[in-house]
Amino acid sequence: MEKAWLEPDEQDVWRGFLRMNAWIYDELEHDLRTRDGLSLIEYGILAHLSEAPGQRMRMRNLAETVIVSKSRLSHQIARLERDGNVRRENCEDDRRGFWAILTDKGAQTLSRAAPGHATRVRSLMFDRLSREQVDQLRKIVDTLGGDHPDHPDQGDPVPE
Repeated sequence: MEKAWLEPDEQDVWRGFLRMNAWIYDELEHDLRTRDGLSLIEYGILAHLSEAPGQRMRMRNLAETVIVSKSRLSHQIARLERDGNVRRENCEDDRRGFWAILTDKGAQTLSRAAPGHATRVRSLMFDRLSREQVDQLRKIVDTLGGDHPDHPDQGDPVPE
């Protein structure tokens, strides 16, 4: 028989996790918007594009990578495109598909934002943890999502 409620210690950990996740997200979102005029999702889009071969990704793969819906990604890409940070191109082998491509301006925007963002991530998370705790957290993250078939980086690859 399934338990209807979490045990008190499970509830404490779960609620603490939710509070911590929301707090870190909000802090990073505020910091990027204030310093660089970017949302955290827009920063993630630029970062993932910068790391991709040819600095381009299929829109559907990018949505899975930055963990947003396709409609939200389209909205964010439109804003980044309007500001000259990315451009969209039709995918020649799939008339319905599009590539998101990092522009030179987008690479410059990312280069300006990255140092401050990295500093803020460190101050909110890594500076508060010992090396051993970081290693433990890595194992926990890997256990909870890294090899799950529904995780965006796992399962069957999305065909191009």
